[in-house]
Amino acid sequence: MHSVKVGYVASAVSRALCSSGMYCREFVKVSACCRVHCSVSQTRYCRTAAAPEETVIRIPRSMQRRVENVKQTRGQHKINTIKAGKLLIQSKNPDLNQSAAYTHGKFEQLILCTKGWKHNKSFGDYFTINNIKTVAPFVADNPNEGVEQKASVTFNNLRICKGLVEALDNINITHPTTVQLQTIPKVMKGYNILCAAETGSGKTLSYLLPIVHRLQADKESDMYTGSTHKIRAVVLVPSRELAEQVAAVSRTLCAPLGLKTSTVGGGRGVGHIKMVFKGDHPDVLVATPGALVKALRRRCVDLSELSFFVVDEADTMFDPSFSDMLENILRHTNIARDPKETRGPGHKAQLLVVGATFPGGVGEVLSQVTDLGSLVVIKSKMLHFLMPHVKQSFLKVKGADKILELHQALKLLHQKKGGAAALVFCNKSATVNWLGYSLEEMGVRHARLQGEMPAAVRAGIFRSFQKPGLIDVLVCTDIASRGLDTSRVGLVVNYDSPESHTDYIHRAGRVGRAGGVEDGEVLSFVTHPWDVELVQKIETSARRRTSLPGMESDIREPKPKDIDIDEE
Repeated sequence: MHSVKVGYVASAVSRALCSSGMYCREFVKVSACCRVHCSVSQTRYCRTAAAPEETVIRIPRSMQRRVENVKQTRGQHKINTIKAGKLLIQSKNPDLNQSAAYTHGKFEQLILCTKGWKHNKSFGDYFTINNIKTVAPFVADNPNEGVEQKASVTFNNLRICKGLVEALDNINITHPTTVQLQTIPKVMKGYNILCAAETGSGKTLSYLLPIVHRLQADKESDMYTGSTHKIRAVVLVPSRELAEQVAAVSRTLCAPLGLKTSTVGGGRGVGHIKMVFKGDHPDVLVATPGALVKALRRRCVDLSELSFFVVDEADTMFDPSFSDMLENILRHTNIARDPKETRGPGHKAQLLVVGATFPGGVGEVLSQVTDLGSLVVIKSKMLHFLMPHVKQSFLKVKGADKILELHQALKLLHQKKGGAAALVFCNKSATVNWLGYSLEEMGVRHARLQGEMPAAVRAGIFRSFQKPGLIDVLVCTDIASRGLDTSRVGLVVNYDSPESHTDYIHRAGRVGRAGGVEDGEVLSFVTHPWDVELVQKIETSARRRTSLPGMESDIREPKPKDIDIDEE
């Protein structure tokens, strides 16, 4: 411990001189054990003045060493994250920019653009994660491959029947995506599949194509002539809008082959469900969990001859809100545990689980109906990563200014991309309605979609939004973020910040889809302090080029239940 003392000697001398009325300079040397900042000894000259009292200043050695180290190292180890080339992170403060060519070290400390965003003075700040790729990774998975080699891979190489290839040619789909190349052969061999890949990568076709191919092959071999009234494939989806969309794709593939597709969703009563199954049962049934449970309870449908059972949007379907109904449905099916059990008389159903994020509770549910070891897991390389071909901007803005920023973003979209549409996401139905009234006053033509609307109204609204030229702005809740095909969308606006990483991935996945508008953008408004933590994790993942934290990446074996055994 260091101490600097102004002692009694100096004070006594000064008192004596002052009492005599004389003006003098007296040399007083104050010694110290060690200097505080610069000197070991300090010299003072005193005049006639009030005598100071004894003062003691103590400075710990550790603090002194820290101050000296800071002075020596200040400015010497500043890391420059800007290199030649395109910027990955572009901030309002240029010092926080990061080039796409720069890679952070594993233990290197990051300086985030959002570091002070919880403070009120940060309103007006912004940063952008630029798109460093022009093509989606699920289209050009390996940039080192030659163009000729990529072009040679078509659906004919996957041994799909000729009728399906022609149906795909009619809708201008000629080359499979990476997910389809990995999934279709495994499904055709009879394996149970868990496919987790980024949004817009063509997962719907990856399971519909082998299903329709198998149903057509069985039809030609007259294998199921005695059981034509039984449903052969069931696709389970979480919402009515997604059910209509998947059924439309299935009808496009099934119609040329003489196969029938039907859909059944909730919100229309038991009478509608009975009408669907009154005539000949369809070959492919697309259903929501609630409607299918009602049909099973009233014995309107029989799943004993099922060949395929598909769970689409698995991260939602294995959520606690749906998991009980899913378990109930699975009890009415016979899921195969081996590929050999999916063929021949007395066959069992093949299980296909598909999602844009890895489902968390899949192990607990599926372990009751099948062997988890027989489940083939197909994961995309970009699973849970931010999309590198989509520009993503974040703006710290006050709640009262969000409507003005939204109006400005919609005007810029109309100027840059005249035919592109916009999706505006809100967290609550009340916010959707209020925002709709505000946009009406501004003269913005739009539509609203939220869960409190009747089923028929919701279906009509989304159909009109998918048609070009009718409605270009859709204000909605997260009901429109799961699986829906939004190829027209060029801008996604998170008017309310998403509540989780999963919601952000699904919302952002409405742009940059296969066959969709190029140069899609995502704009997120950040208002509340609790929104900043999510944005900071997104920025960290972008700077380090890692997946978003806290996301499942593998199947977890269910924990054995503890059973109390009474001692005899």
